Amino acid sequence: MLTKERRSALLYGLAGVMLVMLLTPTVSACPELSSAPHSQWKVEAQGKVLWLRSPCDERFFSIGVNALNGGPEAREIEGRIHYFWPLFSPDFEAWLRTTRARMHAWGFNSAGGWSLPPNMLRLPVIPNLELGRLARFHWFDPFHPSTEEQMRTQAQLLVAPYKGNPYRIGYFSDNEVGWWNGALFTHYIKQPEMNFTKRKLLTLLREYYHNDWREFTHDFLPPPEVASFDELLHSSGVVTHLRTGTEGIQVVRQWTNMVAERYYYLVHRALREADPEALIFADRLPIYYDPAAVRAMAPYVDGIATNYDVDSPDGWIARYYFDGLRELAANKPIIVSEWFFAANENRTGNRNNGHLMTVQKQNERAQGAAAAAMAFARQPNIVGIHWFQFYDYPKGGRADGEDYNFGLVDINDRPYEELVERLGGTNPLLALIHQRGEGMPLPSAGTPLKLPKADIDPQDRSLKEWPKERAFIPLFRAPKPEIVFGDAYLAWNHQGLHLATISMDYYDPVLLAYSEEFPREEAFRIDWGVDLAGRLQRFAILIFPPKVNPEGGALGMHADLCRTDNGPCEPVPSGVATYFGSDTPRITVEVSLPWAVLGVETPPQDKNLRMELAMTSFYRARWMSWSGLPPAQAMQETARWSEVKLGIATHHLRRQASPYP
Repeated sequence: MLTKERRSALLYGLAGVMLVMLLTPTVSACPELSSAPHSQWKVEAQGKVLWLRSPCDERFFSIGVNALNGGPEAREIEGRIHYFWPLFSPDFEAWLRTTRARMHAWGFNSAGGWSLPPNMLRLPVIPNLELGRLARFHWFDPFHPSTEEQMRTQAQLLVAPYKGNPYRIGYFSDNEVGWWNGALFTHYIKQPEMNFTKRKLLTLLREYYHNDWREFTHDFLPPPEVASFDELLHSSGVVTHLRTGTEGIQVVRQWTNMVAERYYYLVHRALREADPEALIFADRLPIYYDPAAVRAMAPYVDGIATNYDVDSPDGWIARYYFDGLRELAANKPIIVSEWFFAANENRTGNRNNGHLMTVQKQNERAQGAAAAAMAFARQPNIVGIHWFQFYDYPKGGRADGEDYNFGLVDINDRPYEELVERLGGTNPLLALIHQRGEGMPLPSAGTPLKLPKADIDPQDRSLKEWPKERAFIPLFRAPKPEIVFGDAYLAWNHQGLHLATISMDYYDPVLLAYSEEFPREEAFRIDWGVDLAGRLQRFAILIFPPKVNPEGGALGMHADLCRTDNGPCEPVPSGVATYFGSDTPRITVEVSLPWAVLGVETPPQDKNLRMELAMTSFYRARWMSWSGLPPAQAMQETARWSEVKLGIATHHLRRQASPYP
């Protein structure tokens, strides 16, 4: 019988042979990148599968690590104990040799943001430049005439250590810009008149509302002392709010597009001029994206970078997120520039004090990370994944208070053995998995959906027990040019019907004008229609933000479940709706309806069952539904509801996803 160590060695060796066969061209242009004939990396498509191609003319799937460096300049900074390389090696070159050997043994082939220069690491790298931040683009005056020159000047300085180096794949222009639409509007509307960006915003508002102040004030509530567009331009330090029940959010979205387009245009011009051969991967989207910003980005980048918080401890990746990027950006390649798992069991003492992916034990962390890596690799347009980060956050947390066990090693340079061993066996297989380009299979159109039977705990604040691949509701539709902004899952058991969603939406606590309670009509909403043997019932799940976000990482969002057959929301006392996403922008909810709520005592195995689902974003900015109809119409046109059946227990049908024997 093979030992675990021997099995890992055989798997690693087999994977290496397969990768040599898969990735090595007939005639290599160079034995290694340092002797490449040029420094230009490219992107290419083989069928539906996208790849990077190196200056040695080899296909490349980037498996990187963020913050691959020796740590800060001191062990203790402001009372926080950091990773500090001089404690672990006699000199920096010795530390580099050890780190390179670890990267090779653990299956990593590149470096991500905040890593050492490529000549030190001798690994392909995509540095994060912080170009917009250093050029004072963000939250200053992006439409000022001098901004373009500032971007060009900064770009020349920032790319100088990398230009012409074949280890340089390309650049991240910034990190987590966000494009928070409400914040962009409220920030620039209160700037002084001399701010060029405020003038640009006022020009947009005049054009959108046909220079009609009454039309504008139907959608927005300006300060009492402001009574015209001219006075709004001259005002300073005061906020104009969105009115409840109006369509003003659509001009806010246009403003987001305009500011984002300005940024990506300037980034493109500055980086193309500074380093024409480098790939541009833009600004590492922050586990969320605004469709208006991605549409603005697409013409100016070679690929899209996005950070990503894995959706479930078992490594599940929500389908909508990457499907939406592929649609918005015309199938551009994607780098997952930051992903991670943390465990409460850790040697550094990290508290894991927020909503990011955290499990209890290191073995759970290793299993989830390996599964997520393979799930990413199956996406045909993902060309690389970069783990965040090499070492744990300092003991006591970062300066901003965030404190997570994200490291491959702890702050004393000790590897998390279970994690690195599992990734060391998985990483060498990722290019082969990616080559297959499987994605997730969808049922044929018109085929009744079979809901899996599963033991669901609607109050455990996790989707781990959900058979998500079989419970996934395919073919949600949004009106063009909108995209689907969430996944939905349905299951059943002897207790009742169960619904879950992983969705993405953003609200700004300042944008909307309201007093104490967030208006129900502006909440994120899920409509759920159930037709059980001709008995039609309609339910709604409303997600409400707090007026003021609580301190200490606590969630302020909450979910209300109600019956809507008679119009107003009526409570469903025996139903359960549990919200456990982040306060913004990730929305994760579980909902359970007991069979008794639906008028039966036991599961209706022999009865007809039809359903409709629809979602509406905050401020009613966009919607999607199973039928493709607007939500209110979808709930009324019951002939369009989809037929579903109750399937068998999921453990008989679950597909084996692991490559391990």
